[in-house]
Amino acid sequence: MADDHKHSATAAALLPLLGGAGNIVSVTNCMTRLRLELRDRALVRDGALRALPAVLGVVEDGESYQVVLGPGTVARVAPELERLTAGHGDGAVTAEALAERGAALRAERGARNATPGKLLLRRIAAIFVPLIPALIGCGIVAGLAGLLANLGWLPALAPALGAVASGFMSLIAVFVGYNTAKEFGGTPVLGGAVAAVIVFPGVARVDAFGEELAPGQGGVLGALAAALLATRIEKWCRRRVPEALDVLLTPTLTVLGAGLVTLYGLMFVAGEISTGIGHLADRLLAHGGAAAGFVLGGLFLPLVMLGLHQALIPIHTTLIQHQGYTVLLPILAMAGAGQVGAALAVYVRLSRNGSIRTTIRSALPAGLLGIGEPLIYGVSLPLGRPFVTACVGGAFGGGLVGLLNQLGDKVGSTAIGPSGWALFPLLQGNHGLGRTVVIYGAGLLAGYAAGFAATYFFGFGRGALEELNAAPATETVPEKAA
Repeated sequence: MADDHKHSATAAALLPLLGGAGNIVSVTNCMTRLRLELRDRALVRDGALRALPAVLGVVEDGESYQVVLGPGTVARVAPELERLTAGHGDGAVTAEALAERGAALRAERGARNATPGKLLLRRIAAIFVPLIPALIGCGIVAGLAGLLANLGWLPALAPALGAVASGFMSLIAVFVGYNTAKEFGGTPVLGGAVAAVIVFPGVARVDAFGEELAPGQGGVLGALAAALLATRIEKWCRRRVPEALDVLLTPTLTVLGAGLVTLYGLMFVAGEISTGIGHLADRLLAHGGAAAGFVLGGLFLPLVMLGLHQALIPIHTTLIQHQGYTVLLPILAMAGAGQVGAALAVYVRLSRNGSIRTTIRSALPAGLLGIGEPLIYGVSLPLGRPFVTACVGGAFGGGLVGLLNQLGDKVGSTAIGPSGWALFPLLQGNHGLGRTVVIYGAGLLAGYAAGFAATYFFGFGRGALEELNAAPATETVPEKAA
């Protein structure tokens, strides 16, 4: 009950700083952030909002205003804030002129930031991000089942845990199809129904151009394509089928048309693409592991800043579905290690700046668990150079993990979402759990050390270092100190 009161109090504290209930159009959340659609951005009191103890950072991304609260907390605060804003929609306190002004501001920001490519990536992320909790839960259960099997403990329980872990993955195509249709304006259950064709065991009896299909062939990519096609067919039918026959003909034509195309085309094409992704990832790390890891680990933080990391979600999911784990995520997770090392160096170098040191102390535990937003938006990015040196740390950590992969030690993750220390329960490799954990831990240490060293020696210009250390403890972080 105390926690419930705390989350209610957090929502109540956020509400006036966001411009009141009438200024909030919608409230959603991802794993760490509140995602808010606002009528008038100018009504937000940024300074007071950032000063709230529960707020770890603030991000503006296209049309959404995002408040970083951290995992667990955000899932509990979001419904409380949504409850407080209920009933304060278009006809409440906010005047029409204010709503129009907010719409104009959103359109202006949208024209500036929402490129077609980024919008597409956001829609793809909206399909896969809701699946992450199930991927994490099933991944940890699968790891526990494998551990019990390897140790020979509780032999009767291991198969049950394996079934619990594998059930979701065997039907993930259905969930992808459902979310795809929902995101692109179709009927979700029709998208799921068409995608279900891919995992139906009976497809093994279908002869598609001289080859028998295999259940699951095409995986999540096939499900995505099938549901997109189903949505297009459904919309076409809605425009042309007489209203009296719509309830019968539209779903029938949608399932029939998209289902047949899936069987006699999409499953084969998507299957080839999925296999190609697996081969490419293996070849990339087998033949250029050190260089590939260095580049991937070094560029991941900028990709996150640009929103381009969302393009990797289907790739991770495809690798997990076909190989059991994704070898890319542990390398990309090294970016967080570089961020932690950079923050530690900032803490040491700014020995007289109490404000920044306090921010680092509060954000560091989240950073160690792979939640990078508090350190990124509260420390390294506002300071400028430490963001670049954090990328250097990530590059060295990724390079080490990539090198060891090239030498034959694969390190993968059975789920996407966590990183940092939180990734340890999800690790899987080709040489046993103990060795995999050691290699991943060594990569983290390399990222911490390289990020610290690069930031300590190159993270500040002389003038900026003197200015920041001369700042009183009550000062806020400057916009740019590089």
